[in-house]
Amino acid sequence: MNWQGKVVIVTGASSGIGKAYAELFGQKGASVVLAARSVQSLEEVKAKISATASGVLVVKADVSVEDDCKNLIETTVKEFGKIDVLINNAGISMRSLLNDTDTSVIKRLMEVNFYGTLYCTKYALPYLLKSKGSVLGVSSIAGYKGLPARTGYSASKFAMQGFLESLRIENLKTGLHVLIVCPGFTASNIRNVALKGDGSIQGETPRDEAKMMQPEEVAWHTLKAIEKRKSTLILTTQGKLTVLLSKFFPKFMDKMVFNTMAKEPDSPFK
Repeated sequence: MNWQGKVVIVTGASSGIGKAYAELFGQKGASVVLAARSVQSLEEVKAKISATASGVLVVKADVSVEDDCKNLIETTVKEFGKIDVLINNAGISMRSLLNDTDTSVIKRLMEVNFYGTLYCTKYALPYLLKSKGSVLGVSSIAGYKGLPARTGYSASKFAMQGFLESLRIENLKTGLHVLIVCPGFTASNIRNVALKGDGSIQGETPRDEAKMMQPEEVAWHTLKAIEKRKSTLILTTQGKLTVLLSKFFPKFMDKMVFNTMAKEPDSPFK
């Protein structure tokens, strides 16, 4: 696929998987729109990809704010005249038992992970329909299987996946491509900024980042999935087995997931 001149929007482009998306599509010659709350970080990404990208646009946006999402889309169209790919990547996580979690934390996760996807997709949809383009949601295995101590995260990803699946079916005859990406555990910033039950930042991740899939690998697989217009992309063998076995052996998988997550350092349950 020739990416030269294609317009790709990446939310959460300042770090992790979002940054890897921006760098890869920039290397391919696309025009890349970088969206996140930190303009300074986005400018650093812009400087890195400007030499190969057809164009680079930085837009400060908090995806939980509807007006920011609307502005992101309108600014993109004003600058480039179209949208070919929307990557809903911005997201936050959590790590806390529901009994110890303030409801404001769950609300915050829904605002970013679900409503952020809703807002950006809603405003980009007319342009994506015109280009017969692609809309992506970067989800998680937590969108297939509820994870303990991550009730709000799983709820937001289940909601995202249901929304995107419905959108795909609505548009079976329009040419719109809808892709749900589930990377599995990936070395990214999302766990470092995960929320605790009181809404404070978790800080250091409890998992060994060196043993996880790297963001660049996720980006490469995603690009290929877009080119093949796949509907779902589940990465890692563990992720694929979890989704498959949960369909046939749900109680067994409940125990397996519990035992696996309980082994995390400083797990809130045993």
